[in-house]
Amino acid sequence: TAPGPRSYTALRDEAVKLFNSLQQLESERDPVPLMQGVLQTCLDLPPLVDEIYCQLVKQTTEPPAPGGQGDLHYWQLLTCMSCTFLPSPPVLRFLRFHLDRTESRFPTSEMAKYACFIREALGKTKGRECVPSLEEILVLMRRQEMICTVHCPGAPTCSVAISSHTTAEESPSVAFVSPQVARELVSRLGLSQSPNLFALYEQSRRREQPVGSTTLLADVLTRFE
Repeated sequence: TAPGPRSYTALRDEAVKLFNSLQQLESERDPVPLMQGVLQTCLDLPPLVDEIYCQLVKQTTEPPAPGGQGDLHYWQLLTCMSCTFLPSPPVLRFLRFHLDRTESRFPTSEMAKYACFIREALGKTKGRECVPSLEEILVLMRRQEMICTVHCPGAPTCSVAISSHTTAEESPSVAFVSPQVARELVSRLGLSQSPNLFALYEQSRRREQPVGSTTLLADVLTRFE
């Protein structure tokens, strides 16, 4: 059965809990569930998004061991945040300054690579319906794309790489499919010269429905998780 809705206390108390979670993150051997919990709280309580961004900027500024495991855990959570939420304009300006400063001070480091990835993500993020799945968090920690398996009628399954920002956008000849997914599927199905439209469907035990044109495919995968 699906878990029930989470219950929360006062906003200030939840902010303190998140701060404690961030402190725990530094030494956590498996940080993925903790990261997902922080993201879920931010999704449920939007006023805390700016708070977490500011906390993560603070934790990644002058860390005791730059590039160490604890420091990178903070950068990895910051990466997941950037693919899920946009901060308010003042915090966004502060964050971009922090990213620029990190790349300038540590130009060839892992931190600089995360900073570059985060900057690019912030230019694409528009908000999520679901927090990243455990699988998505793992690939974001490595700054990689997810492999999405699409079941094609009358053809083998098709594995396509997608990012956290891949939507099922319409194109002139293929409906409800993102450009990279469309190219791969049209080629596999031999429809490159066909004027017909092609739609993606999500199917579970309870329902089958077309994927809307603005739906993030990563959110579809999270619902399956």
